[in-house]
Amino acid sequence: MNAVLLCGSPRKNGNTELLLTRCKSKFESASIKTTLVHCADTIVKPCLACGACRKRADMTCVITDDDFAKVFRLICDADIVVCGTPVYFGSATPNLMTILDRVGYVARSNGGLLSRKIGGPLVVARRAGQNFTYAQLMYWYMINDMIVPGSTYWNIAFGREAGEVENDEEGIATIDRFSDNLVWLAGKLF
Repeated sequence: MNAVLLCGSPRKNGNTELLLTRCKSKFESASIKTTLVHCADTIVKPCLACGACRKRADMTCVITDDDFAKVFRLICDADIVVCGTPVYFGSATPNLMTILDRVGYVARSNGGLLSRKIGGPLVVARRAGQNFTYAQLMYWYMINDMIVPGSTYWNIAFGREAGEVENDEEGIATIDRFSDNLVWLAGKLF
C-alpha cells in the first residue's frame, strides 16, 4: 500500500507539515509506504483548460516544463491521498490548488484515475476560514469519486507560529483519529 501526503504550505516545518507528519507516522507504523510532497519544493503551473489531456493516449498533460508529471504519478500510484493546507485569506494555498486542479482535470479526463482512492484534507487556521477551506478541499475529493472517512470532528486545527498547532489538543486528537480511520479503511479495502 502507498500513501501520498501533499503539504500545501509554502513554509517548511510549519503547522501543516506537523499534522501531515503525524499522519505519516501512523501510516508507516501500519507498513504503508508514505511520501510527503512539499508544495514549497515543487513548481507546478496552472491548468490551461486546453482539454488536450482528454485526447492524449498517454494520459498526460501538455505542460511538461514543471514538476506536475512527477506529482501526478505519485498520486495515481497511491491508495491514500491526504492534502494539508494553512488557511490563506479564507482558502487553500494557491500552490496546493494548482496541483489539485491539474491532477483532477487530467484524472477525470482519463476515466477517473482517482476513483475509489481514499484520503481527505487537513486544514490549519490561525483563527478563522477553516470551514470554507475544508469544504473547498472536500469538493475536490468528492468530484474525483474518492472515499473520505470521518473523524471525531472536522480535520482542522489552530495555530499561527510553527509548532503552535500542538497546543490544540482537540485538533491533534481529530487528526490522529482521522489517520487511524484511514489505516483501518485501507486495511478493509486494499
